[in-house]
Amino acid sequence: MIRFNKEFANSLLSLNRYSKRLIAIFTDLGLCIVCTWLAFVLRLDQLVLLKDFNIYPAAISAIIAIPIFWIFGLYRTIFRYTGLSIILTILASTFVYGLLYFSIIGVYGIQTVTKSFGEAVPRSIGILQPMLLFFAIISSRLLVKYLLGNNYSYSIKSNIKKNVLVYGAGDAGRQLVIALENSPEFVVKGFLDDNHQLRNQVLFGKTIYSSVDLEKLVKFNDISLVFLALPSIGRNKRNTIIKTLNEYRLVVKTLPSISEIVDGRITISDIKDLDVDDLLNREKVEPDKKLLNKNIRLKTVLVTGAGGSIGSELCRQIIKLQPNKLLLIELNEFVLYKIYEELIANNKNLKIVPLLVNAQDQGKLELIIDTFKVETVYHAAAYKHVPLVESNITEGVKNNVFSTLAVVKASMNKKVSDLVLVSSDKAVRPTNIMGASKRLAELCVQALYNSDKNINVNFSIVRFGNVLESSGSVIPKFKKQIKDGGPVTLTHKDVTRYFMTTTEAAQLVIQAGAMGKRAEVFLLDMGESVKINDLINKMINLSGLTVKDNSNPGGDIEIKITGLRPGEKLYEELLIGDNPKKTIHTKIKKISETFISFNELELELKKLKRLLDENKAEEVKFLLEKILKVYKSNSEIVDFIHSEKRSYMKYDEKQSLNKATENKIIKIR
Repeated sequence: MIRFNKEFANSLLSLNRYSKRLIAIFTDLGLCIVCTWLAFVLRLDQLVLLKDFNIYPAAISAIIAIPIFWIFGLYRTIFRYTGLSIILTILASTFVYGLLYFSIIGVYGIQTVTKSFGEAVPRSIGILQPMLLFFAIISSRLLVKYLLGNNYSYSIKSNIKKNVLVYGAGDAGRQLVIALENSPEFVVKGFLDDNHQLRNQVLFGKTIYSSVDLEKLVKFNDISLVFLALPSIGRNKRNTIIKTLNEYRLVVKTLPSISEIVDGRITISDIKDLDVDDLLNREKVEPDKKLLNKNIRLKTVLVTGAGGSIGSELCRQIIKLQPNKLLLIELNEFVLYKIYEELIANNKNLKIVPLLVNAQDQGKLELIIDTFKVETVYHAAAYKHVPLVESNITEGVKNNVFSTLAVVKASMNKKVSDLVLVSSDKAVRPTNIMGASKRLAELCVQALYNSDKNINVNFSIVRFGNVLESSGSVIPKFKKQIKDGGPVTLTHKDVTRYFMTTTEAAQLVIQAGAMGKRAEVFLLDMGESVKINDLINKMINLSGLTVKDNSNPGGDIEIKITGLRPGEKLYEELLIGDNPKKTIHTKIKKISETFISFNELELELKKLKRLLDENKAEEVKFLLEKILKVYKSNSEIVDFIHSEKRSYMKYDEKQSLNKATENKIIKIR
């Protein structure tokens, strides 16, 4: 019987929404008839047979009720999630229905066509029937909630609900508790709030606790998860709370920031995993709105590498600043389509132009700049994944260096107003090809700017550290490894990095472009560098898990040291020199570094181009060391094509040696 009920409930759940609405409407029609019949039975104090039943009051009930219930949204409600709020909706709709029904039955009256009821329908039917219908509708909804809601909980991966706490008893916390009221996965055991005046108060039937009660709550209520419903607090306060929760191995999920909550309502879908930038021990760098607007508002802006991590975020920030046009330059068709579709979805009035173009094509770039009258250029196109570039030397250098050369020359020839190069901290005393190619790109910008005394283009270079969640970042990899149960792979226990969010990076690029004039290098004051091992530990702990090591062999996730990869540094730097200068933005520094004259650099670039065309990876690496001086590779060449060629050469040499040995033996004989 239970099996049959579950199968029947599952078949109902699998119906489309129109079929479910139709079933609800027919159910209510039946209830209208039954409640009218019951009203007559109660009023006349006798059992009325269906054959003697006056159908007209029931028909009038159905004609009035169904449209009113539709207007009040009873047929748009997901029954298995209905809560106490549905009672108010049903009460309001049946009240309106009752007024209309009583007006017809009680005030005007209806002539009967049966002997049983006398000459007219009793006026009291106009009161009794709506009351009965109210209780019948409520009972039907709650019955469906009980039957289908319970069955639905069996269909999720686990029918054991998680006990959770909501940190924050403010508006966001209250709305979240309402949203979680009918959740098949979570049971809210109470609020946490740092306001001591609220301690032990009851809100929506949930007690408000202080954070000092946390240990007792976790122990006696088996709390496994905390929802952080504090969208407007600062980063330092947020980090303090996270550190406290971290001690109890609680999974932490959060709500969007206050700026992201547009309509002021919170739903379960707003809950998300804790942002990795919440783990950084520094406040978010606030942008200067004047600097943001200077080179973008009402101007035609071009972004190369528009589908990449930085390029796409640049585009998102740019459209908020109301440019005249935005041109998206991208070689990868798929990522160009994705960012274009995302941008036009909410920006119908802005002209956004997606262009499939190789940023190394100077002629095409000049045509685009001239045709669309481009005023500001952001050059973000680059290969930035260190191990991949190290294994594909010629393509990495060709893209990072010669796309920069093409963009700069095109911008100079067509006299754009401002040009910004997106660089990297790996350009500082580089030990890998990616960093060396970015440093050479910086030199190209500086050399070209200083080659023309009459230049009217404002050049600037922006250098920053690792960007959280970017395509080159290891953070998404760590998340996946933790989700899969580990191990989490770390190249070295002492490796450190500077981190910033994609939003901060994009805003820095825009602001630096507004300040740059003479190809200066700008960098963000990123605070203290982050030890990656510590970051992994925090990510594991905030997933409700523990690190498995010698001191805790029974832990959940192991951290496996794999060794530094080719070209990888233990520590990254942001400066080559030691004299950063202040700018009008308190968190942005400016540095002037030595460069090579373009006449000298151009000769080396011609040699480099020839070596790249001939795919001579080893010679390319040697030439980069000669040009840059500060580039010191810390690994052997791991370029795939170069390595494969060497293996064939060694094989041929071995074969030749074997043949020569055989010939000597023959001669001796």
